[in-house]
Amino acid sequence: MEIKKFVQDLRVVQNIRLNKRHFILELQSPEKFPLILPGQFVQVLVSNSPSTFLRRPFSIHSVDYANNSLRLLVQIKGEGTLHLSKLHDGDSLNVIYPLGNSFSLPATRDVLLVGGGAGVAPLLFMAKLLNQDHIHPTILLGFRTKEEVSEIEEYSKYGTVLVTTDDGSAGEKGLVTDHPVLKGERPAFRKIYCCGPEPMMKAVAKIATMHQIECEVSLENTMACGFGVCLCCITPTDKGNERVCVEGPVFNVNRLNWGQEEK
Repeated sequence: MEIKKFVQDLRVVQNIRLNKRHFILELQSPEKFPLILPGQFVQVLVSNSPSTFLRRPFSIHSVDYANNSLRLLVQIKGEGTLHLSKLHDGDSLNVIYPLGNSFSLPATRDVLLVGGGAGVAPLLFMAKLLNQDHIHPTILLGFRTKEEVSEIEEYSKYGTVLVTTDDGSAGEKGLVTDHPVLKGERPAFRKIYCCGPEPMMKAVAKIATMHQIECEVSLENTMACGFGVCLCCITPTDKGNERVCVEGPVFNVNRLNWGQEEK
């Protein structure tokens, strides 16, 4: 069944700077939100940015139904995201939502969430949902340096948080796949949810496949329309080429055959 999509002007409630490269936009709707699930995303129209012609996709970081608000975790990469970083309370953004599919619920309590960089965005939302089912996940977050480590207290409300940094300035030194919870002989998890840079997701998928752990990843392919018309976000799957914005962005790694690829 196709989920109804909304196109609305949402009001900026807060623009929270986390560090030099990342910030959170809290957006409020004038109407009650429909059901929104972890893994789904929005397409944002960036107005008054001359070089930003297409909408930008962002994973939904969290939803507050009581206040009809949602949060987006954004990384500054170019003119469009730089423009968004300068929005103020009371500004508005035209948003299409909710888009894409979502993470599935686990049939186990041994759950690991793995995120890197801005890819951690949908994992906070997922951790909250798991808590509603009385699941306390392990949350493994990878960052470049300690300056980019953020929201640890927020994630800690919903699970046990582990951190890696590329330079070892916080947590374990190295990539998320270097952390003992993944590098051991047999990771103590039966379900992994992962989002972040593609090489990181492929490395996690390889570990999951090796140990027969169910694993879902949220892809970050370039998107223009967000609802399956432009076909620029195609990814090869066991059913042929599929649209990440419609059939995804969440895929079981067995459908992508990532587990057999080398790091």
